[in-house]
Amino acid sequence: MNFSAIANRLNKKLYRHKHRRVLQQWKDDGGDERFRYDYDLNSNDFVMDLGGYEGEWTANIREKFGSQVAIFEPVKKFAEKIKDKFSQDDDVEICQYGLGKSSRIETIYLWGAGTSAFRKRAKTEEIRIVDITQWFSDRNMKSVQLMKINIEGGEFELLERLLETELISRIENIQVQFHNIAVESTRRMERIQQGMEKTHKPTYQYKFVWENWVLK
Repeated sequence: MNFSAIANRLNKKLYRHKHRRVLQQWKDDGGDERFRYDYDLNSNDFVMDLGGYEGEWTANIREKFGSQVAIFEPVKKFAEKIKDKFSQDDDVEICQYGLGKSSRIETIYLWGAGTSAFRKRAKTEEIRIVDITQWFSDRNMKSVQLMKINIEGGEFELLERLLETELISRIENIQVQFHNIAVESTRRMERIQQGMEKTHKPTYQYKFVWENWVLK
């Protein structure tokens, strides 16, 4: 008997049931429109969009605040569409790579909005990941007003790296969607949240949906 496989199946079943309830609560409370653009930003501020996908979130940020945005999208076809979308906007930079704990090439599994390095699918692509500490150093980045993170499981290593290096204190707002990619995902998320409490406080939290942390 494969106890690990059984544990994974039970974890997924329980997660789906709880997640549906939290997602419905998120929608009932106002969802994206109420929470994901509720910031005091202006055209001088810098925003990082990690997991650009089709660029919709950045487009809304640009329309509402006019802030400068760097979009990180490692998947070629998504990045190319984003480049077309913002081809006339000089205040949007498209970075065709992801950010993580180390610089490397890895395999990602393609599945639309659920494209991830942690959920195996038939179609794959080699993508580039850049160490976020190296990126901050290369750009001499002293402050970020908003970092949105929706990278299908990569958020764990990314936030752990930000905590380890204390770069997290340079980010005013962190909007993150955690993903239940393994049995230990909840425990790992809670450890990260405990670490974040040293520098930030949550403004809203919907487990495995969306949450935001603001600098104290």
